[in-house]
Amino acid sequence: MPALNGPWLRLGAFTAGLVAVFAAAYGAGSLAGPGTPPPVPSHGDMNAHDAGAEHGEAAHDGAEYLPAGLQVAEAGYRLIPLTDSLSDGAEFRFRIDGPDGRPVTAYTTAHGKELHLIVVRRDLSGFQHLHPSRDTAGVWSAPVHTSGPGQYRAFADFVPAGRAEGLTLGVDVDAPGDYRPVTLPAAGRTAQVDGGYTVTLEGDLVSGAASALGLRIARNGVPVTDLEPYLGAYGHLVALRAGDLAYLHVHPETGPAGPLVRFAASVPSAGRYRLYLDFQHGGTVHTAEFTVEAR
Repeated sequence: MPALNGPWLRLGAFTAGLVAVFAAAYGAGSLAGPGTPPPVPSHGDMNAHDAGAEHGEAAHDGAEYLPAGLQVAEAGYRLIPLTDSLSDGAEFRFRIDGPDGRPVTAYTTAHGKELHLIVVRRDLSGFQHLHPSRDTAGVWSAPVHTSGPGQYRAFADFVPAGRAEGLTLGVDVDAPGDYRPVTLPAAGRTAQVDGGYTVTLEGDLVSGAASALGLRIARNGVPVTDLEPYLGAYGHLVALRAGDLAYLHVHPETGPAGPLVRFAASVPSAGRYRLYLDFQHGGTVHTAEFTVEAR
């Protein structure tokens, strides 16, 4: 498509003594104030004991821990692409097979959706956060817009019905043609977004520690204080690690509807990350992107 603890929603917890994972899970989150949505599950809040099993880490049967989104199969579930290649605007079709080998047709709704589909090219361009439709046979489909030829990573973020933990599975899909990779933009703290929005990043990513991040949103120089809930939250943040595209989906702390949306995130290593912030204002969802160097 856990509980709040202190002023920050704890996200991306890692197995005790091991900072080798980069994962997200559905937990509990809520928005405060009159007229805001009721509490909804949130990605990424887990304790040290269930971190490996929560979202995207192979903590089963003594398996090695792996970051979310790097596996096509986990815990008996497998992402099966039914579309061989991508073309701009065409449907991408896929299904999730369960431990019994059959397509999964029952999911737990989280943030208003049964499944969240993230698509991005391997050079971290062309980011899309999509919500595909599912037919009765368990086949998902959504139109995907490509930013050009190349290899794309598709992440399916979902919670099967009857399972407490969420999963993020990933698969590569090619868009044929003359691939011309885009250089990752330099690290920066300001993003210009359509409609005159300026989003400013506050805080730093420090590997091995919970990092407090703030995204301050203004439009034409005026702070935005009337953000609209989008899928039950005032902002959605996806972080991808450059190189292997390890995946983290996080949500903000409880707070006002802008101009500052606060997050906490833990990253497993120093290096470059690409952050994608989705927020809704004026009935439209906007996406601000940042390159961040974690130290």
